[in-house]
Amino acid sequence: MHKCKICDSSSLKKIYDDQFDSTYYFCEVCEYIFLDQEEIVSEKDEKEVYDQHDNTFESKGYVKMFESFIEKAINPFIKEKKRALEFGCGPGPVLAKLLEMDGWVVNTYDPIYDNNEEYEKYKYDLITSTEVFEHFSNPVKEIKHLSKLLKKGGYLSIMTLLHPKTEEKFKNWWYKRDATHISFYSSKTLYLLGKMFNLEMIYNDNNRLITFKKV
Repeated sequence: MHKCKICDSSSLKKIYDDQFDSTYYFCEVCEYIFLDQEEIVSEKDEKEVYDQHDNTFESKGYVKMFESFIEKAINPFIKEKKRALEFGCGPGPVLAKLLEMDGWVVNTYDPIYDNNEEYEKYKYDLITSTEVFEHFSNPVKEIKHLSKLLKKGGYLSIMTLLHPKTEEKFKNWWYKRDATHISFYSSKTLYLLGKMFNLEMIYNDNNRLITFKKV
């Protein structure tokens, strides 16, 4: 029997997407949606998808996205800029550079492009994780890890598109067409996920930007 990877509930609704021959499970308790474990792509295939992305300073739209993220999900809450971690920085750490330009000391980590243990030596005032949570096969394990790296009173700011809650809209949702997107959240999902590790949700744009504060 399948159980929710976040709240361990067995109240799951199966969603079959015949367009892509994919099976998802929707948790009726915490509203988490996840791809069937057997259908998750390999790390090699995952990297091939990432390599096609234009994640550089030359992509004006990409840079603007991060500038907006900093303006809305970070700067209103943090006045003293100390040490930050860009978790899941990808091949071109644009956000890390923007944070450095804004006065932060920044460490980076990415399991594919920047796989180092150096970042674990520090505690952080800010952790950013943008367009990363949808790739997690085990969200509880990952957010537990991030919470341990965060100072008390520190902030976790994330970007991941919140899913439409109906099956029909989900089946037609463009965001899941990326084969590496395997985990999808609602505001309720992320609120409950944060609560597990003393992370208070202090900002939610009800679209894709969420900020937590460690209490």
